[in-house]
Amino acid sequence: MSTASELRSGKTHRDENFPVASWIIHPRHRRLILAFYNFVRTADDIADHASLDAQTKLKLLDELETDLLGQSGVQAEAVTLRNALAERGLPPRHARDLLTAFRMDVTKLRYEDWDELIHYCSYSAMPVGRFVLDVHGESSTTWPASDAVCAALQINNHLQDCGKDFRELNRVYIPLDALARHRASVEELGAPRASAALLSCLHELAEKNEGLLDEGASLELEVADGRVACEIAVIQTYARQIVQLLKIRDPLSERVHLSKAATAGFALSGIASAIWRRATGSAPLSRSTPGA
Repeated sequence: MSTASELRSGKTHRDENFPVASWIIHPRHRRLILAFYNFVRTADDIADHASLDAQTKLKLLDELETDLLGQSGVQAEAVTLRNALAERGLPPRHARDLLTAFRMDVTKLRYEDWDELIHYCSYSAMPVGRFVLDVHGESSTTWPASDAVCAALQINNHLQDCGKDFRELNRVYIPLDALARHRASVEELGAPRASAALLSCLHELAEKNEGLLDEGASLELEVADGRVACEIAVIQTYARQIVQLLKIRDPLSERVHLSKAATAGFALSGIASAIWRRATGSAPLSRSTPGA
C-alpha cells in the first residue's frame, strides 16, 4: 500500500482560499501551523482520492491517527505534527477531530439539512480555527466566533465546488431539504449551468452563510494577539467578497474565486482595517452595522 505522502494531490497552503501561516503570523508559530496544514491536507487528499476504495481510505486515515498518537511511525506528516505539538505542549485533539470529518467524507455523501451540515463543519472546519487560537494562547471564549467564521469558510467552499464535488466524488454538501424547497434535484449539480431552481437554492444558501460571517465578525477584536487579529481580518475580508460572488453568480458556469490581484488588494485592506479598529475599538462591519 502507498504511504499517505505518495497520495498527496500536490495542492499546498498557497492554493487555499484563505491565508495559511502567512507572513502576518509571527514566525515562531509558522512551522507548527504548516505541520498541522500538511497533516490535514494529506488526510483530505486521501479522503478525496479517486482511485482508492472506501476501505483503503479509512485504513490510511486510521494509520494517520495511530501515528499522530505515537503508537507507530509510518506516516511522515503525522510524525512531524506529533513532534511539533509535543514541543509546544499541545494536544492532538483538533487534528483528531478533522480526521473524523475525513472519515465522514468517505462514508457520508448527502446532508439532509443545514443543521446536519453545521454538524459536519464542527469536525471539518471549526477545529482549524480552534487550533490556530490555541497556538497563539488565546482563550477558549473566542471559540464561538471562530466556529462561525470557520463554518462559513467551509460552506463557501462547498458552494464554490458544488458541481465538481458531485461530478467527481458523488458528494453533495447542499442540504437536500433546501434543494427540495426550491424544487431542484441533486442531478442538476452535474449540469454545465445551474437551472433557475438550483441557482435560487444556491443563492439562498450563500445569503444564509453570510449570517455566519456576521456571527463571527467580533473575532478579530476578541483575540489578544494583534498579528492573528490581522490574519482574521484578512480571512473575513476574503470570505465576504466570495460570499458576495456566490449570492449573484452561478458556481457551475461562472468564476466565484478571487483573482491574485484582488486577493492582494483585499489583504492590505483587511490589515489596515483591523489595525484601525483595534486602535479605535470600532466594531467590524457586518450586515447589521450601519453603513455596511
